[in-house]
Amino acid sequence: MNTEYQQYLEDLFNWGKKLKTTIEKSDLSEHEKAHTLEQVDSWMDHIHHLLIDADAGPEQLIDIRAKGEQFLDQLRKSSVPYGKHQLPALPYAYNALEPYISERIMYLHHTKHHQAYVDGLNEAEKALYTNEKGKEPLKHWLREQAFHGSGHYLHSIFWENMTPNSKKKPSGQILKQIEKDFGSWNNFKQLFTRVAESVEGDGWAVLLWSPISQKLAIQSFEKHQLFQIPNTIPLLVLDVWEHAYYLQHENDKASYIENWWNVVNWENVNDRFKQVMK
Repeated sequence: MNTEYQQYLEDLFNWGKKLKTTIEKSDLSEHEKAHTLEQVDSWMDHIHHLLIDADAGPEQLIDIRAKGEQFLDQLRKSSVPYGKHQLPALPYAYNALEPYISERIMYLHHTKHHQAYVDGLNEAEKALYTNEKGKEPLKHWLREQAFHGSGHYLHSIFWENMTPNSKKKPSGQILKQIEKDFGSWNNFKQLFTRVAESVEGDGWAVLLWSPISQKLAIQSFEKHQLFQIPNTIPLLVLDVWEHAYYLQHENDKASYIENWWNVVNWENVNDRFKQVMK
């Protein structure tokens, strides 16, 4: 084996030892720690076999490095313990989206409405998965988990889907897919707008990717958890609950939707699309 390859594998093996220590000290649950440590041990065994394999080549080194990078991604995205969700910080100031969305709306929407979903999800998870069992029947907590969980996760995407530096129009892979599936950018924009306007009462308009059909789709989610399509991935979401616009537009939902197009973060949507295509 090339001496440089051998040294690289030895360095990876020693890094694996340090990684195991990091995992043991992490906030992962005991079950998750055991599972991850088992994976790292298997990975290190593979490195050990490569060290004694005289024919090991660059392709195998690339594969073994990629697996190590996956472990890093797992640690960066460590799971949230049941009942421990937190309100995510906005990626911009509360007044950054003005004049399209007012500072007052953004502040209340984020700190009051989104926080309420976080609190509700935590309460439901504690009742379902920990020893803090509530007196209510199981179906109550399942409904609470669906309602508040949908609210928390959709809002977390919503904030990232907006930016004060919007390019107003998509580009890159997501634009190509939009044009392929909807015929044109204008066709997509018109349909998405009509879907958002069609929501009866509280809900969302959502641009989805379907891994099964390998196509984009537009769907309304009413009351967060209704009319969702299983095994699809939200890429772009628009909150059309009245709390998202009433202080600024009163009951004029159409004006709110028209304004929102000016703050869509198409780079974020494109990044999300590239991730799901992997």
